[in-house]
Amino acid sequence: MADLKESLKELEERMEKTVSFMQDEFSSIRAGRANPHVLDRITVSYYGTQTPMQQVGNISVPEARMILIQPWDKSLLKEIEKAIQMSDLGINPTNDGSCIRLVFPELTEERRKELAKDIRKKGEGAKVAVRNIRRDGLDGFKKLEKASEISEDDLKQVSDELQKITDQAVEKIDKAVAAKDKEIMTV
Repeated sequence: MADLKESLKELEERMEKTVSFMQDEFSSIRAGRANPHVLDRITVSYYGTQTPMQQVGNISVPEARMILIQPWDKSLLKEIEKAIQMSDLGINPTNDGSCIRLVFPELTEERRKELAKDIRKKGEGAKVAVRNIRRDGLDGFKKLEKASEISEDDLKQVSDELQKITDQAVEKIDKAVAAKDKEIMTV
């Protein structure tokens, strides 16, 4: 039974990773308000090395719809500007010689609905991934039962436990989708 507990723990960790990945994706979706996490995936060429944006300067949010990037090395301004333009942010940076400003435009109603649909789609994809993890786990447990390594009662017990873990993961996904949806639709 200790092996089964270990297997359940492993399946639960895989489901947690799926939920975390989805939440990371959500943090990069901009909701009309400035969120420094939209820069998480952008790297800057710093002396020939691709370096994350957070490691080359100070990133702050002085206003609700503006991000201010102050590089520690002023010679990086052009590189940062180029990296932002090459990214999929869709925002033109403003370089004033000492810092870079990113002003986020107000989202249109149509764009909000489009983003909300995309969020629900990502949430559904995460649920499918969680259910696939559950199915893989159940298949493994059924093989053990067929090989007479665990009893039918053990299989029933571990299946119920796996279903509880799956339900918790799906609930986390639903809550994250609802929260991000609300954030996007709030004007």
